[in-house]
Amino acid sequence: MKREVQTRVTEAAQYILKTGATVRACAEAFGVSKTTIHKDMRERLPGLDPAMARRVDRVLNKNREERHIRGGQATKEKYVRQREEARDAEGE
Repeated sequence: MKREVQTRVTEAAQYILKTGATVRACAEAFGVSKTTIHKDMRERLPGLDPAMARRVDRVLNKNREERHIRGGQATKEKYVRQREEARDAEGE
């Protein structure tokens, strides 16, 4: 594995552990795709640092289990914003 890939994998894993970031948030922070981060964490990291891979796996599993909650919350916030905008438009 190339040195730059090893560095990215390790830094991304540390970022996930430090922030509890989702794969999507980590990909955005590192300027790569979600697929790349997923492959880095699930395939490459275990070969580099198995202990860190287990810790990252726990964070990613937790995020995956909570994803439906975050999606529902985002939808709720969307409709709250739409109601507020409609009220503001009526008041003008």
